[in-house]
Amino acid sequence: MSETAPKRPIFILTHEFDPRRGGIATFCEEIALAAHEAGHPVEVWTHLDSAGKGRSWPFTVRRLDMTGTHGVCCRLATLKALIAGRKRLQEATLLLAEPGPMMACFWLLPFIGLLPRSLRLTFHGSEILRFHADPFTRLFTRALIRRAERISTLTEYTRDLLCTRFPAAAGKTVLTPGAVHSAPQPSAAAGLPPSTGTKRLVVLTVGRLHPRKGQLQTLQALAALPAELRDQVEYWIVGRASGAHYEHQLQLAAAATKLRTRFLGELHEAQLDLVYRRADIFALTSIDHGHSVEGFGLVYLDACARGLPIVAHRIGGVPEAVADNITGLLVPPGRPEELTAAFKSLITDPVLRRRLAEAGPAWSRKHSWQTSVRALFEPATAAPPRDIRTL
Repeated sequence: MSETAPKRPIFILTHEFDPRRGGIATFCEEIALAAHEAGHPVEVWTHLDSAGKGRSWPFTVRRLDMTGTHGVCCRLATLKALIAGRKRLQEATLLLAEPGPMMACFWLLPFIGLLPRSLRLTFHGSEILRFHADPFTRLFTRALIRRAERISTLTEYTRDLLCTRFPAAAGKTVLTPGAVHSAPQPSAAAGLPPSTGTKRLVVLTVGRLHPRKGQLQTLQALAALPAELRDQVEYWIVGRASGAHYEHQLQLAAAATKLRTRFLGELHEAQLDLVYRRADIFALTSIDHGHSVEGFGLVYLDACARGLPIVAHRIGGVPEAVADNITGLLVPPGRPEELTAAFKSLITDPVLRRRLAEAGPAWSRKHSWQTSVRALFEPATAAPPRDIRTL
């Protein structure tokens, strides 16, 4: 009986990884974990964890001398690691999991031997528009796409965005849909916001404080509710600020309304899970903002898994994460009256809330990270995962 051949090692380069939170960090963690569980030797190269807050992982995590931005210093640190490790990488598959390491590899493109033959890229959305907008970056991106064996996106929306602007990607792009986050179960309620002792419904938003995430649109829609309904809700905002200006704008807007609003900042997993348990409605009303778009939104699946009805904008890849009138209510962006009406429907109709909530857990399990790993790393004859909208 012949032994099964060992699986090819996988190196994942990313500037976003544990303990950093966010959709791209979650994608990188889950792909690495699923690849390890599939039998691949996995090594992640990423930013420093100076505070020592990162989880322990069953695969190797190499911390490079960088903070994890897209700046020149971080790109140089990634470049240095790639050059130093080029012999190991030639016998492995290299995944550039987000734009940071892609930009570092732009500088290696003239030197063919420094990039491994088995190269994978994952695009998430906004970087496609940014890369295409600059003529020089556009040229480098085209060359990197031609060099890659396989490319992945989380949604059909992002795939179409990529292939429209970089047609060379069309014949080598597979879907690697997001799935539920496999974070460890919380063990304590430390830092949980105290109960207000009321029966108000909690509307929850989880996401970095950025104009593209639409916290202002949610706040304004809730504030526009009739007074008797507005008094029945609280708006909780979870997430780190990506800039002081927008956070200040949100705080001023909240202070100018009679809507009870709580800014909870960035929470660790135990706190976040318990905040989800206290919530009644999840809202993330993303909008297009310059070259920033919502390619998918893994947080929608996290909300579904916890049985929360969702209010969101029908934009970007969101309809592939939220099933309209099944797990949530989708509203066209730029229509504040319709957004307020969606919240009104959920606040006043407990049967609707329950129906959407009960559909969420099953919907969130439609895809698995294991399926995405097969699509990204297994031989090309393996069928890519289906679009979530066909399930």
